[in-house]
Amino acid sequence: MAGKKVIAVLGATGAQGGGLVRAILNDKFSEFSVRALTRDVNSPKAKALAELGAEVVAVDIDNYESIRSAFTNAYGVYAVTFFWEHFSAEKEISQIASIAKAAKETAVKHIIWSTLEDSRDWIPIDDKRMPTIHGKYKVPHFDSKGSSDKFFTDLNLPVTFLLTSFYWENFIYFGMQPKRGPDGKLALTIPMGDKKLAGIAAGDIGKCAYGIFEKGNEFIGKKVGIAGEHLTIQQMADTFTKFFGEEVVYNAVPFDVYRSFGFPGADDLGNMFQYNHDFADYFCGARSIEFSKSINPALKSFDSWLKENKEKIPLG
Repeated sequence: MAGKKVIAVLGATGAQGGGLVRAILNDKFSEFSVRALTRDVNSPKAKALAELGAEVVAVDIDNYESIRSAFTNAYGVYAVTFFWEHFSAEKEISQIASIAKAAKETAVKHIIWSTLEDSRDWIPIDDKRMPTIHGKYKVPHFDSKGSSDKFFTDLNLPVTFLLTSFYWENFIYFGMQPKRGPDGKLALTIPMGDKKLAGIAAGDIGKCAYGIFEKGNEFIGKKVGIAGEHLTIQQMADTFTKFFGEEVVYNAVPFDVYRSFGFPGADDLGNMFQYNHDFADYFCGARSIEFSKSINPALKSFDSWLKENKEKIPLG
């Protein structure tokens, strides 16, 4: 560890942060060491990271002094927030403001901010094509992040804005996997029509972030987007069919139907898919597969990801 530059990783036990922690620790010749930041240092995931060689440090993302302390003497920070823990855009915006302020006060040399677009730049609040949520958002978990990019630029921080993609682990942990209908057939229910969706293996987000840190200052001040593949949902359904050995049909429900499903966040996700659909050329174009491979040569395709993870997907 001596002489290595410390990367403080928020969300170290989560999908994105965990991928970065492992990418650094798996490189025996890395110039970096890892400070894994997590709410619960005694969780099994946190203990596993400690055993791999990470310095595991408790952080309360809602407490500024806790964040500031966690960033002290770090060369770099990987910043990610988790909207789905609380479903509050305002809370997420407050967390991001604290992260930026703490990075400034601790003189961090490179911060990678895992962000998304502010959908209101494409679909204004008064645009009736899509319902407005909580009076001021179209896609709350996008808008909170995209509107917070300014916290980093206003403080003139050495930041790389990393646009992430839909991660395929949603099929394992977020209930988006193929489910059996009344007819007994497996169906993938996502409102994307025939448009392509930029997707990625969550672990590859961390590996791409590591590639950006390794490039030094090359991507400071830049916005870059990553994806493993751009696929239609029909193409995904065909890949599921291939690996499950039974047909998985694509149930291309309308956006309004998806929004009406009633699970927590259904309105947000319905709007997200509509945004991804209506602006698919932009969304995929901003997330280059070629660029992603250039900083992460081990980038997985959906086919290779599903081959590795098919046993983890809970088929209904």
